[in-house]
Amino acid sequence: EQERVTDAVRSDEELHTQMHTLTIALILSGIHKSSSYTFDFSSIISSKIFDPETMEASIQRAQEWVDLDPNEKTKEYISSLIQNKGGPNCQKELQRLFPSDGSRVGFGTAGLRSAMKPGPLGMNDLVIIQTTQGLARYCQRAAAEAGKDEKKKLMAVIGYDHRANPDLGLSSKTFAILTKMAFLEAGFDCVLFDGYIATPIVAYAVTKLDAAVGVMVTASHNPKDDAGFKVYWSNGCQITSPVDGHIANSIVQEENLKPWTDYGSMLRKAMENEAACSDSCYGIGDKDITEFVVDDYFKAISASGLVTGQSSKFDTKVNICYTAMHGIGYQFAIKSADTFGLDALYSVPEQQEPDFRFPTVSFPNPEEKGALSLAIEFAEKNGCDIILANDPDADRLAVAEKCRETNKWTTFTGDQIGSMLGLWIWDKIGKNCGKPVAMCASTVSSKMLATIADMEGFYFEDTLTGFKWIGSRLVELRQEGYRSIFGYEEAIGFCCGDVVSDKDGLTALGAMAELAISVYGNGGNLASHMQSLYDKYGEFCSNNGYYFCYEPEIIQNIFEKIRNDGNYLTKVGPYEVESIRDLGFPGFDSTTEDNKPTLPVSKSSPMITIRFTNGTVAQFRASGTEPKFKYYIEMRGNPGVSRDVVTKDLEKMSEFILEELLHPSENGLNSRL
Repeated sequence: EQERVTDAVRSDEELHTQMHTLTIALILSGIHKSSSYTFDFSSIISSKIFDPETMEASIQRAQEWVDLDPNEKTKEYISSLIQNKGGPNCQKELQRLFPSDGSRVGFGTAGLRSAMKPGPLGMNDLVIIQTTQGLARYCQRAAAEAGKDEKKKLMAVIGYDHRANPDLGLSSKTFAILTKMAFLEAGFDCVLFDGYIATPIVAYAVTKLDAAVGVMVTASHNPKDDAGFKVYWSNGCQITSPVDGHIANSIVQEENLKPWTDYGSMLRKAMENEAACSDSCYGIGDKDITEFVVDDYFKAISASGLVTGQSSKFDTKVNICYTAMHGIGYQFAIKSADTFGLDALYSVPEQQEPDFRFPTVSFPNPEEKGALSLAIEFAEKNGCDIILANDPDADRLAVAEKCRETNKWTTFTGDQIGSMLGLWIWDKIGKNCGKPVAMCASTVSSKMLATIADMEGFYFEDTLTGFKWIGSRLVELRQEGYRSIFGYEEAIGFCCGDVVSDKDGLTALGAMAELAISVYGNGGNLASHMQSLYDKYGEFCSNNGYYFCYEPEIIQNIFEKIRNDGNYLTKVGPYEVESIRDLGFPGFDSTTEDNKPTLPVSKSSPMITIRFTNGTVAQFRASGTEPKFKYYIEMRGNPGVSRDVVTKDLEKMSEFILEELLHPSENGLNSRL
């Protein structure tokens, strides 16, 4: 043991010499200045001493990675770490990138998302190749099991955004090109969009081109260092279980973990011929098909009934400010505005062009506090009443409005936007479409749209959280004879019309702009319009938050007490329960004849929904990614009851049921937000 410690704790001179060698290697590889890979040289002596067996396992994984990695920069970076493996900082980095437990980035939530970095936990060239090879093989097996013609090649569609880490030679563009190469190697026909593309257009292309699968390489509104790999199934929806599990299993098969060919050489050879290519992808992109699909997407919007020509009906001018949030949305937002017959948008110049650095926002999510500050400043200078903001891949929409009387800005919630859009689309498309109409929203979204559906006479259904479930259910409802014309989630994701079956910030932009023009033309504004909906359908006030909880057993115990051995609650103090739905295994729903939920149940992600007779809905679930126990409590006031009254009643009821059901102090729950 003493010898191990002596070997590990080297002299200052030896350690500094070692780190100096590593620094030179990093400078030569062009990685030394990477913000993602900085070393604290002053902390070398106090660094953790690693277990030799654990360290050896990480080094072995790293060497195996180097042997397969087609990216010269990431390969050289890991090789430098291995060569200097005696240094504690190198050891820390190796164990961070190559955990000895063999873990790799998880495939779920419709695909992959992680930081751009070397190793099995990151988004990088080798992970993309392995993922695509596994995905391709699963698609082929699924097609064979479904009895598809084996002689007919399967089709894959691929798009990408502007994410990049130049220091490591990683980018969405390169990932997309490698994805196409792997699909071609598997025997697919493949379309790679030429240039940056909006996510909803990829979803549209999957069904338009009769593809078996679609891939959008995007991290959407994630932090700037992240990249993503979103997978669409043949119905144009994000993949759901059990397909995601089957794909995950296929990826880790030995035959798919090793590159089938020398992709690195193929990519470098293509890049050498860049000057001779007419497309953006070194001759590998499909320029003509890209132009066709984009044009057809906007034609489909024109024919969908969403375009109602409000600009030509009113003289009132509504100036609209637009921000792409440094993403790829601007060129497509302009096309959307033109399709809907809108006046020119006032685009925030600093955020208009794609920029992977996202220099003006700390977090590229239009929902985040302060994200619209620059847009508000620009809108003020240019006399704009409305701000419409896409997230970086243009699949979501944020809306803000300046009151002409008070000069104060209101940023609308996803639930408010969803309620306004849902009613608007019902009025403009649904009422007279000649078919029964259906709409969906995630179960944690407001119940206002459900109330609107009850009062107006269309079918509404809630789904599990996530647009993969919303989109899939909209498709199923169409197959059942409904015209599914709207779906939304409270996280500002909206599916307007039936052009795509995924969230679409471009159709939402056009529909919201037309709604605003109509409201302003009739002497109101969006805030007054929203209030008129509350006056008609009742005020909907919410109290959403979470407790930190680091012990899953506590959450399980809370759920078990609510379940009460199958004798579910009928009252919580003075508040009478109308119904209970439990999506934990094996599941329970008091509203169905057999008491089985219509939504999928889960052992790992349980959720309990309690509806009270006074119109309040309380929902509880554990976060799948953070140590949080989340709650969503919404109270509906009767039409005519003021918002202040409903809010006070909600506060009183929320405090009582959270204490009564969760016992925060007793269970060590804290930091409720």
